[in-house]
Amino acid sequence: MPLTNLNELFKDAYKNGYAIGCFNVDTLKMCQEVLLESEKNHSPVILSFSEGSREFMHPGNIKDLLLNISKDITIPFVLHLDHGRSIESVKSCIDEGFTSVMIDASKYPLEENIRITKEIVEYAHARNVTVEAELGSVEIKDKNESNFYTDPYQAVDFIKKTGIDSLVVSIGTGHGLMKFKENETPTLRLDILRKIDELLPGFPLVLHGSSSIDENALNEFNKYGGTIKKAKGIDVKLINEAVKINVCKVNIGTDFRMAYITGLRKALTENSDKFTPRTFLVEANKKIRECVGYKENFEFFSANRIK
Repeated sequence: MPLTNLNELFKDAYKNGYAIGCFNVDTLKMCQEVLLESEKNHSPVILSFSEGSREFMHPGNIKDLLLNISKDITIPFVLHLDHGRSIESVKSCIDEGFTSVMIDASKYPLEENIRITKEIVEYAHARNVTVEAELGSVEIKDKNESNFYTDPYQAVDFIKKTGIDSLVVSIGTGHGLMKFKENETPTLRLDILRKIDELLPGFPLVLHGSSSIDENALNEFNKYGGTIKKAKGIDVKLINEAVKINVCKVNIGTDFRMAYITGLRKALTENSDKFTPRTFLVEANKKIRECVGYKENFEFFSANRIK
């Protein structure tokens, strides 16, 4: 069955220097479009739900809904919980049939983070579910703070004590539209990735907050009614370099959602005399497929990995 966990996918991604795209979806139709585009590209893919998007969609039945729309899908795909904030919510996703979960206990002191994460790992692994965790916080803040970037030695210790399958690292990415200050040169601490790889070769790392936020895409978004004045994302070449080391999963939310809303705004503007929902949603779905296709082919190198 194509629905799987991440362990086997991670092994191949690490070995062959590519990453698997993790797209933040909000509706079943978004899931379907991501799957269809990834099928076309012969690429593995991850469908990622936040706690909010899971609640919005239909908690308790998401796996069953996905299995219904993926009957003709042959590529492996993963049903993933993003930023699970509590033991209870993460366990409920595991029980529902999610094949991968992220427990985010990064707001707690280190030892508490380890305790919570280890409890989830034991529960998940007994049910063939992979676990991602976060050490520190990948939020936009002062990059001059001593604890902003991931400490490779602390990361390896955390991995060994918890038994997690992948770790979110802070190397300069960040959630939000402004991933760098306006006059800041976009850079990533690739040396941190290399050091972790030296200390723990073969272990898959994860980047959050990695949208590129293309200037042309932003201009098109604003052309059809958007009011986002500034955005500064991650250069595609930096993502390329990271995935060639040991980044095996890259989360994409901002680019993906902006593409969808751009398509929707465009269709609403150009079809003001129409009222059939599919008239507008077709264009929105087209835009997210373009986003997924570009990233799988040119950012993550995951296209044509599935024969």
